[in-house]
Amino acid sequence: MKTILIVEDEYPINQVLKVYLQKANFKVEQVFHGDEAMDRFEAVNPALVLLDVMLPGKDGWTILKEIREKSSSPVIMLTALGDVNYRLTGLNGGADDYIPKPFIADEVVARVHAVLRRSEINGGPKKTFGQLQIDLKSHRVTIAEEEIELTPRDLSLLMFLAENPNQTFTREQLIEQVWGWDYEGSDRAVDLAIKRLRKSLQNWPESEGEIKTLRGLGYQFSVYKK
Repeated sequence: MKTILIVEDEYPINQVLKVYLQKANFKVEQVFHGDEAMDRFEAVNPALVLLDVMLPGKDGWTILKEIREKSSSPVIMLTALGDVNYRLTGLNGGADDYIPKPFIADEVVARVHAVLRRSEINGGPKKTFGQLQIDLKSHRVTIAEEEIELTPRDLSLLMFLAENPNQTFTREQLIEQVWGWDYEGSDRAVDLAIKRLRKSLQNWPESEGEIKTLRGLGYQFSVYKK
């Protein structure tokens, strides 16, 4: 089930969108304040963001810029500002669509479906973490546009971690998700794979992220704010 993140400070609008998107079989996460948007974005890794422009705290333009520094996840701007210049600002800033208020909730859902389809046709989702980019469809990993060669297993592990940033996983959980439940080898294979990944990602700036070991807990693909 794909997750949609709604960043909208007007509670009635946020709630109506939630109801309609849930009816369309989406999982919905809600944010009502601009300063909370990026923390929630990084926590839930949404398939698409519905982003209001006028928000308390950070405005939508700032949030859009921060999203684009980290990810290519589709973003649809929502705003009462109907001037064409605002629309161009959003689209030129990396937004995938723009819906002026007032709108019909059914139209928003239709636009969400359309943008997601277009994103998949154009090569599928890409995860961007500063200089590190992971194309989940082409299975291509680059740092500063230089391609990184990984074994199929290490690539699968990196892709899983990148789809779940800032979440901690035990060795057992990683084996189940990456190696498969019928794997009969040692769980130390996870440690070795993590060691190889860290070596492969050695040119990824530490200020942008790292694969972190949390003693007694497991491993985490930690992504840091700029």
